[in-house]
Order: sequence, then C-alpha cells, then structure tokens
Amino acid sequence: MSGLTLRGGRPYGGGAPVDVVIRDGFIAAIAPAGTQAAEGELVDLDGRFVGPGLWDAHVHFTQWVITSRRVDVSGTNSPEEAVDAVRRAIAAGAPRTDGVVVGYGYRDGLWSTPTSLRALDEAFPDDPVVLVSGDLHAGWMNTRGAERFGLRPDASGVVSESDWIGSLQRFQKAASIPLEAYTDVADAAARRGIVGIVDYENVPNFREWPERVAAGVRALRVDASVWPDRLEEAIAAGLRTGSPLDPDGLVTMGRLKVVVDGSLNTRTAWCWDPYPSADGHAEHGCGVQSVPVDELRRLLIRAKEGGILPAVHAIGDRANTEVIEVFEELGMPGIIEHAQLVRDEDFRRFAPAGLIASVQPEHAMDDRDIADLHWAGRTARAFAFGSLHRSGAALRLGSDAPVAPLDPWHAIAAATARSRGDREAWHPEQRLPLDVALAASSRGRLAVGEAADVVVLDRDPHACDRDALRGMPVAATLLGGRFTHRAL
Repeated sequence: MSGLTLRGGRPYGGGAPVDVVIRDGFIAAIAPAGTQAAEGELVDLDGRFVGPGLWDAHVHFTQWVITSRRVDVSGTNSPEEAVDAVRRAIAAGAPRTDGVVVGYGYRDGLWSTPTSLRALDEAFPDDPVVLVSGDLHAGWMNTRGAERFGLRPDASGVVSESDWIGSLQRFQKAASIPLEAYTDVADAAARRGIVGIVDYENVPNFREWPERVAAGVRALRVDASVWPDRLEEAIAAGLRTGSPLDPDGLVTMGRLKVVVDGSLNTRTAWCWDPYPSADGHAEHGCGVQSVPVDELRRLLIRAKEGGILPAVHAIGDRANTEVIEVFEELGMPGIIEHAQLVRDEDFRRFAPAGLIASVQPEHAMDDRDIADLHWAGRTARAFAFGSLHRSGAALRLGSDAPVAPLDPWHAIAAATARSRGDREAWHPEQRLPLDVALAASSRGRLAVGEAADVVVLDRDPHACDRDALRGMPVAATLLGGRFTHRAL
C-alpha cells in the first residue's frame, strides 16, 4: 500500500482544519486535524485550502501547445496592424511551420476595414502567410499560403468553417511538435490546479493520447474525443465512451464531437436573425449550418449504436434550437458545447432532455463588444450562464484553449464576475454563484472513496475578488494521490 497524509487543510468557505488520508490513489479518510494517525508521507498544509482537482471541459490541446510557435496577432485592431505584426515577426526570425509563417489570434469582428487577399499579397509577395482566427474557425491567408493549404480563398483572403478546419488539421501534422512540448504544457496546466481535460482536437485522440502517456506525459487525465470522420474506426475498435485507453486509466474514451455551426467572431454562428451588415463575412446571412440536421441525426444514432455519447457544438440560437430538438427526438442525453446564444424558451429544455451545457466564460469577456454589435438586442440571452443554471441545466466550464488560456481560474472569475480589467460587469444578471462555478470546474468531490485528485490553494476562493481569483496561487496539485505540482 502507498500512503500520503495531507495535514491541516481547510475546506473552501470556512470550517475547521482536516487531515486527508490518501491510500492507493483514493481518499481513504477525512478527519479533524490531528485526530487520526498519519499514513505514509506527512505533508503539512499549514491551514491552506483544499478541494477537488479542476477540469477544463473543452480544450484543443495540440493547438494550445503550438501557439508559442505562431505569430501573435491577437491584439491587432485592423488589417494594417496585423500586417505590421507579421512583418516585425518575420524580421525577428519568427519560427515557421513547414516553411509557412503562421499567425494566431486575429479577431476581425470589430474591424472597420475588412480582411483582403490583396493586403497580404502586397505585404508578403514571397512568404506564405496564414493567420488563424482567434476562434479557430477561419484562416486569413495570402496566395502563397493558400497554395500550401490547397485552398482557394475569395477576395477576402478568408476560408472558414469545414474547408478551413479540415485543412488546419492536415497542416498541423507538419509542425513536428516534440514530446517535451506536450509535457511542458501539461505540467503548466497542473500548476494551475488542473487534473484533467476534455480534448476536442480533430485528430485520432484515442491513439495519440495513450502514446503520449506511455512516453511520459502523465500530469493530466484526458477524455479523448472522436470526430465524425473517425467514428467508424472507433466503433470498429470497440471503443466506448468512458472506457480506459491506457493501462493506468489516465486516458478515457470521450465523446463524438459534431460541429453544426460556426462562430460569433467569424459571423457564421447559425442564428434565427440575420447579422446586421452585408460586408465582410455577413454574406452568410444568418450564419452557417456546418452539419445538416439530418446528418446530425444520423451521426447521433450511429454513435448511440456504438456506445459513444455525443458532444455537439452549437453557438447560434438557431443551432441550439435544432440540436435540442434532435436530442429530444432521439431521447438521448448529451453535451451542447458553447450554447452562446439561446432563445428564452429553449433554456428550460436542457434539463429535461438530459443536456449538459459546456460553456467557456472567458469568451463572454473576449466577445462582449462583438456580441453587442452583431447580436444587438439579444445579448441578454448571450453567454447566459445564469439563465442556464436557473433553468436547471447542468454546467461544465472550460477554456476552448487556445481561444482562451488553459486556466480554470480565468473561467471561474469570468463566470462569477462577468467583467475583466476596469470594465463594468456585462449583463451581471448572468453571473454564476461561486460554488456553482467551482463545481462546474471539477468532476469529483473531496470525499472518502473518491479518486485523490486534489488541489491545494494558498487562498480561499470565497475570500477572493475577481482579480484574485484569476491569479489564484496554487500550492499543490495531486492526481491519483501523486503530486503533479508541488510548491509546499
């Protein structure tokens, strides 16, 4: 037997100090401090705060890993600023991926001048340049960059949604990411109290993640999703949602990810009402239906037959309505990813249908101005975490990294404060109670018999303001009773 005793930790929100005894990876006992004999190594928490380890319910892990290899264009406010950022990066010897200068993070939803193929061609006639949008749903490229992707953008230079997402994943294979990069990012997540992630990368996760774990990437539990193009492969291999994929049980078969619409920033989220202008990408009118409803229904039926549960991306209110109706029709529980804009009458449909709303609160902070512009008059039901909670819907919080940082404390702070920096709260009626946000950011409880996935904090979340939550100091993280981060 292996043992560990965490002595003198305090529960969140007050209460007397307790000792947590861990045996063989599980919590064996929780008792008032000093009343039980220690087992194994004794670690004195000195009154720090102890709770269940945190999960990020929506990550694109490889995209997050390779963000450091891309030119940062996230702070640009016009095509000219983006071009200048890329020009400076090239002059400074920016790293390339298979010879291509790749940037990440542009958000053109508020730009007064639209993107154009010509702007990048004139600035970079010889260098292939591809800029990935901050929401991952579009790429802005010059002619040479388009040639490398095998794409044909229009005059905007932008390719979005299905054509883009598939090409991005193919191009990603050329990045030659060393294993150490995955280890470093997993370790960084552990330093923020994370014990697990749901990886929605569009790759064969059910093969790649067990290989990474076997090679030493062991700081996280992973739910490994599958996309429609690999669904039959997963079913044929006998994989079922919840089944372990590695000997230690760190990697678990996750869900079928289906993307039925686009995004707000790209103006492709499928809505009941049209976008307000006719320029840029608003030629899509009310947005894009990436997967037709009939095909969604077929995919969900097939996944159900194979024992794989679904997670369906739906951002616009039309997409959410249609997806809910399919779930109701099939009598099938599942997850709706994002649920960014929901009709008032649809909030109450989540709980009876057994639907979990997997949301990313930091997106509300990033996109509040874009929503005010493109969803004008509807933002009282946009990123409406409070309405979802009050309706009885189960919630999970995530980052959608790299769209937002892989840091659960950012999500918790955004969900509970609805503000960032010096700005006033945006629709404060949609705040979540702190206990709800914490519970939606974890899976287990600090209780006897639970896996010893534990986080130790230097501060009590209940005593922190918004900014203190964002910068929460994490003293230790344990995964199955072993330290993945220790600063005690």
